[in-house]
Amino acid sequence: MNSEFSKFKIGEELLKSIEGLGYKTPSEVQEKVIPEILKNNDVIVKSQTGSGKTAAFGIPLCEKIDWDENSPQVLVLTPTRELAVQVSEDISNIGRFKRIKAVAVFGKEPISDQIRKLKQKTHIVVGTPGRVFDHIEKGSLDLSKIKYFVIDEADEMLNMGFIDQVESIIKRLPKKKVTMLFSATMPDAIKELSEKHMNKPVDISIESQKLITDNIEHTLYYVNYEKKLENLNSILIHEKPETAVIFARTQENVDKVFEYLKSKKYSVNKIHGGMLQKERLSTMESYRRGDFRLLVATDVASRGIDIEGITHVINFELPVEKEAYVHRIGRTGRAGAKGKAISFCVKEKDNLLSEIEDLIGFKIPVCYIPGKEQIEKESIESIELLKSKPKRKKEKAKIINTNITKIYLNGGKKKKLRAGDIVGAICKIDGVSADDIGIIDVQDSVSYVDILNGKGKKVIEELKNMTIKGKKINIEKAYK
Repeated sequence: MNSEFSKFKIGEELLKSIEGLGYKTPSEVQEKVIPEILKNNDVIVKSQTGSGKTAAFGIPLCEKIDWDENSPQVLVLTPTRELAVQVSEDISNIGRFKRIKAVAVFGKEPISDQIRKLKQKTHIVVGTPGRVFDHIEKGSLDLSKIKYFVIDEADEMLNMGFIDQVESIIKRLPKKKVTMLFSATMPDAIKELSEKHMNKPVDISIESQKLITDNIEHTLYYVNYEKKLENLNSILIHEKPETAVIFARTQENVDKVFEYLKSKKYSVNKIHGGMLQKERLSTMESYRRGDFRLLVATDVASRGIDIEGITHVINFELPVEKEAYVHRIGRTGRAGAKGKAISFCVKEKDNLLSEIEDLIGFKIPVCYIPGKEQIEKESIESIELLKSKPKRKKEKAKIINTNITKIYLNGGKKKKLRAGDIVGAICKIDGVSADDIGIIDVQDSVSYVDILNGKGKKVIEELKNMTIKGKKINIEKAYK
């Protein structure tokens, strides 16, 4: 396979999935980080969100996994549930053909489901500190075989007050391990954490200033507090975003902006911490597919939204944490595309604004809200656009999954079915071998198996006429 990633001397299965995911050239962070992790060096990486860092640790860690080991070998900590889900999906996609099993664990979801998954063969666990700690206490997460430990978005963990939990987890991990710390900024507390717990780490810094200014055009509008929603509407009409994230500081304000845009029948949805876990994940899923154009969000959602083609980030309110400005606007201008960051500010001498400008190293250019006449002229075409869905997005996983069929079996642990029995039965089929079998998930009364290399249909047809462990098992294609 002729991929620029082959220079890292990684296995064919990984090169195949990297190619399927559309990664062509390693990004700067991948270029610098992958070789160090492959050499088992501890690394501290200062890199902004959107620089390709999940693959920078995901690729070498998938390479390092010993598939036959049943206990987790990698633990990744992330600050938010959304990011835990995103990272575990990214890693599953990278390790798809090596059959790497990654499990995400986070709060506000029944712990019993997670315990069931962790009882099965698991290679990589990705989770939020609180829930990971719960599993360690309950004994459902076995740390004895952990060889690699990743702290992702360390500065965000600090902002959210998780750093003590991270320390208590570190104390329970095996002494001999490789530790990787990723952070967009390097506050003192993060430096102290790394000095205390890391072994001669290699310092890798990816120039972030460049990431901020080159692809993203920044604008600032001074707005009247009472007219803020109207002004937002004028900006949307004027800008005609393909897809946008609109940030507000509180759940109440997200609701307020959402209701206002919804009353105009715009293609809009919202996400904030007060929503049920399930709702948040399905909103993100449908945003990723391109089911709606505008997402109104609190900062909880500014991390881990890795969605292609977000053209605009609008700060309806400036963030209280100046670093959050960088994280918010990092949702646009990704992977070399152009993006726009628009911020509203109510008063001239705003402290938050001057802190942000000090951090990013330049003054944000001020513009004026377009006048009534201009808005009226643009509104017919724009309003139609804002009411419609954006262009459908290509889903990374879809591309790689085209040759993979998930099959459903109506038997599981209660029928004494084990993964080995399923593999045995499938391997009896002519022209199918263990290499064509992906991840197997045996639950209490059902099981799911990924069949690779386009052989799903054949496996379903043949298995219908066979027994597994002497039992007739119903088999069909699994539907999500």
